[in-house]
Amino acid sequence: MPEGHTIHRAAIDHHRVISGQKLAISSPQGRFTEGACLLSGQLCLAVEAFGKHLCYHFSSGNVLHIHLGLFGKIRKHKLPLAAPRGAVRVRLVGKTHAIDINGPTICEVLNHDDFLELTRRVGPDVLRSDANPDLAFKRISNSKAPIGRLIMDQSIMSGIGNIYRSEILWRQSVHPAIPGRDIDRQTFDRIWQDAKELLTLGVKYNSIITVQGVRPSQGRYREQVNIFSKSTCPACEESIRHFEISGRRVFVCETCQPLIF
Repeated sequence: MPEGHTIHRAAIDHHRVISGQKLAISSPQGRFTEGACLLSGQLCLAVEAFGKHLCYHFSSGNVLHIHLGLFGKIRKHKLPLAAPRGAVRVRLVGKTHAIDINGPTICEVLNHDDFLELTRRVGPDVLRSDANPDLAFKRISNSKAPIGRLIMDQSIMSGIGNIYRSEILWRQSVHPAIPGRDIDRQTFDRIWQDAKELLTLGVKYNSIITVQGVRPSQGRYREQVNIFSKSTCPACEESIRHFEISGRRVFVCETCQPLIF
């Protein structure tokens, strides 16, 4: 599943190439035909991200809401139009670019009230300037659940995915199994600030980079990480342990991240 930096990068790129334009919108796959007909020909006012939710605002007050889920993909390409690649759920065509979205978990039209309800459900987004970290800390400090689950709960703190979770907690010397109620405000503030800085870097390079002072790798995903899917800790050279939290693997160095309650 794409992490929050990917969605924010898409929002920035899409806003640049289609905002202020009347868009031709279609559903080549056919599963979003009704919604596409409702939006097609409308003026796109803005594109923004809330955590992992991508929102296209139109002059009618409607919002195209996209959540890619585990398998969704976005392709942006210059005109002239090419034939759709795969099952394109929705295609947005502006003056110079087209955007194809394949396989999203959510692809729907929201009215103004529905959009406000969505923003209320999404936790504070570390990449948004209007985010209120106090709301996230309040929920974390009242929970017995492990911090490794809580910072990936998009209703508590949005944008952080599986890779960033392990990397941020390692960088801040916090064991992922520590209950949220045992995380003090100073530690939470370090987690929040590190998440903000790392995801901002991710937006810049369109890649997850958590290793200090490096550029994207030459690999397929261009990631540069410390302990995620690694066997040895780069700081102490001890073995990395991995286990599951809510069905997702989390990595931890129990020397650098002691489990202290």
